[in-house]
Amino acid sequence: MGKAYQEIDERIRRWVGQQKVFFVATAPRADDGLINCSPKGMDALRVVDERTLVYGDIGGSGIETVAHIRENGRVVIMLCAFDGPPKIFRFYGQGRVLEPGDDGFAALAEQFAHLPTIRNLVVVDVELIRDSCGYGVPFYDYRGERDSLTNWVQAKSQQELADYRREKNAQSLDGLSGLRLKPLDKEAV
Repeated sequence: MGKAYQEIDERIRRWVGQQKVFFVATAPRADDGLINCSPKGMDALRVVDERTLVYGDIGGSGIETVAHIRENGRVVIMLCAFDGPPKIFRFYGQGRVLEPGDDGFAALAEQFAHLPTIRNLVVVDVELIRDSCGYGVPFYDYRGERDSLTNWVQAKSQQELADYRREKNAQSLDGLSGLRLKPLDKEAV
């Protein structure tokens, strides 16, 4: 039986920092809406304080997590140990999305300077923390991050990235609003 925690203490913070992958799950309000579960890597998750997580969303072709959070805020982040002692942690909470230019974006984004790009940040105000044994999670050996995204981003201009996001990230598969896509600052191009 899993245990509930009141906060992200130093032991949990260290454990979170050692994991190489995490998963984000969201769902829309609609009964026939698509549930989303996204794997994340690239050292993109940070513990901000005892009740807050943030991750740098490097993007892709979908915008389900952002759209679901904008619609209802519900989100869970799950991490599981693929090496060492078996353990799973789930952080349930209310999410909010910060895009470049939003209040607070720049200060939090500094923690993710190592990422090749940041489409947006997802901040999770944690309401419930639960662990479970993780006995069924297999061992996997971490060999490193893929360079595919970095190579793809480096081959694009800022304008091309903005155009891609306008095309692919304005709306979810369920038709919910995705990124707000503010006009590109021409001096940034």
